[in-house]
Amino acid sequence: MRVLTFFAALTLGATSALAAEEPSGCDKFKWPIERERAALTAPDRPKLASGSEQAALPSSAITLGLVAPADAGLPTPPERAPKDGTFAGFTSVKTAKAGLYTISLSGTAWIDVVQDGHVLKPVAFSGANDCNGIRKTMKYELSGQPFVLQVSGAKDNSLSIAILPAQ
Repeated sequence: MRVLTFFAALTLGATSALAAEEPSGCDKFKWPIERERAALTAPDRPKLASGSEQAALPSSAITLGLVAPADAGLPTPPERAPKDGTFAGFTSVKTAKAGLYTISLSGTAWIDVVQDGHVLKPVAFSGANDCNGIRKTMKYELSGQPFVLQVSGAKDNSLSIAILPAQ
């Protein structure tokens, strides 16, 4: 019994220590996020269904509707397998100017940016807990080709996403 109590305390302590290491607060992002946060919290964000196609990069943030991963029909298997009880979805963008972009999310989720049949790796990543409206932001170098933005592992059935030229 003592051994079980010891392991339970050890596990709880490790979990608390890991949570304590997560950055917390809007000032903990690696670069300024005011523009992205304003876009993600704007009241007039267009709502898109998973699988929607956009002719061009949206000029504002969007709210993407998500479904169960088995129903999402993601064009490319996600790099991180979604957990049970989470949501997934995607949107494709037909045209975008080549350049460096920030892709920011309002909540916890995994994203894959797929362009020319390849999953792109972010150039930079920053995230923090306890910042109303934004959870993480990544920088991607996009070519002028169409791309697909896939979301998986989301806790909610919708997620606000901002794709903005990096400043």
